[in-house]
Amino acid sequence: MAPSSPASGDPSSAPQAGILGAAAASAALDPSRPDTEVLEQAVVGSRRLSNLLVASAVTIGGIGFLLTSASSRLGRNLLPIGQAADLTWVPQGLVMGLYGVAAVLLASYLWSVIAIDVGAGRNRFDRRAGQAQISRRGFRQTIEVAIPLREIQAVKVEVRDGLSPQRRLALRVQGRRDLPLTRVGEPMPLAELERGGAELARFLGVPLEGV
Repeated sequence: MAPSSPASGDPSSAPQAGILGAAAASAALDPSRPDTEVLEQAVVGSRRLSNLLVASAVTIGGIGFLLTSASSRLGRNLLPIGQAADLTWVPQGLVMGLYGVAAVLLASYLWSVIAIDVGAGRNRFDRRAGQAQISRRGFRQTIEVAIPLREIQAVKVEVRDGLSPQRRLALRVQGRRDLPLTRVGEPMPLAELERGGAELARFLGVPLEGV
């Protein structure tokens, strides 16, 4: 008589194999399980507190200049403080009106940028597909750039102090200019910049430069 196989001899092996298979399938389909082959980084755009404060200050200043000019023209105070009606229309009231128009136009531009959230986007690195996708929101359309991961040579940390400080992460790409990854217009904390650069370089398997 031929000896029985281990699968037919052990009645508990079939249920155990089924349980292991079901566990593996559920782990693969679990949406809460982190994907180690994909790295996504959200990029903050123009909708930031600092921009909101600047736009609000410019708006208030522009309205104040316009009301001062109108007070000078009409001969009565439209502002709760000061004596704007005592200003002569030419040239003081007229100049105040020009300042007010310029400030209101600038404020309109700032509020438009904030409403659209220019510069917001994401950086997506997919090792399975072998591709990096960089997307940013512009005034009229979303700008997207796709780069093969094999062309990424290094992750660069750029730090420049002075009157115009700059701190950003960038990709050194073969045959292209450096591709910035972080937000523009507001320097990032140095510790956060280095941590993000180290995480990305470790994920891509490339060197980290500039640290």
